[in-house]
Amino acid sequence: MPELVLVEVEQGVATIRLARPPMNALNAAVQEELRDAARTVADDERVRAVVVYGGEKVFAAGADIKEMADMSYVDMAARAAQLSSAFDAVARIPKPVVAAITGYALGGGCELALACDWRVVAEDAKLGQPEIKLGVIPGAGGTQRLARLVGPARAKDIVLTGRMVDAAEAERIGLADRVVPADQVYAVALDMVRPFVTGPAQAVKAAKLAIDGGLEMDLASGLAWESQLFAGLFATDDRTEGMAAFVAKRKPDFTGR
Repeated sequence: MPELVLVEVEQGVATIRLARPPMNALNAAVQEELRDAARTVADDERVRAVVVYGGEKVFAAGADIKEMADMSYVDMAARAAQLSSAFDAVARIPKPVVAAITGYALGGGCELALACDWRVVAEDAKLGQPEIKLGVIPGAGGTQRLARLVGPARAKDIVLTGRMVDAAEAERIGLADRVVPADQVYAVALDMVRPFVTGPAQAVKAAKLAIDGGLEMDLASGLAWESQLFAGLFATDDRTEGMAAFVAKRKPDFTGR
């Protein structure tokens, strides 16, 4: 049974909860349980949206440095891809995912937040990629997802200096989508994703695939990818219901099919 990453499903929303106090350090065991949790919520048809949460005090303060300190190049060469793919499993959840961030989201914690679609951040939270201060660089998406989110110049500033980013700056540069009092972070994250519970799940999935996949393509390929996904939705019950409801001027009753 998972012990370090918990999954709870309530009213169509799954919460993936990190549970390794006091700082939710992301050791290998947490990473593997996180991968399993991502696959579980991805496959669970009851789940229409996901919140990734570290608790009231901290999101995740980074990787477990004590675990890494004595690793050789050979050791890390074998482990690095697994570390990155654990967070990639979160990024590939085909449902809306929001990170609810309290306290610190540093190093691997920031990389986990970057793997989510949105970030709700406490007013007193700190985010950052401090790996440079340990003589290394982010190794689980920090150099790639951060640059795509805030631009290469800002990403270089954050990664090369290893400095912390406060909530106000995070919101200004697009690293945070909402900044709220710490005691409201989880509730606001839930409110952000609740509308998806009764929405057209196949269309939501297609929209996420179109945007995320298109970012890796040239424009012509991205447009072709979008067209393919768009046409595919004409095979869904929700497309039929959505258009029929529009014509009849009534609220659609989506089933996720």
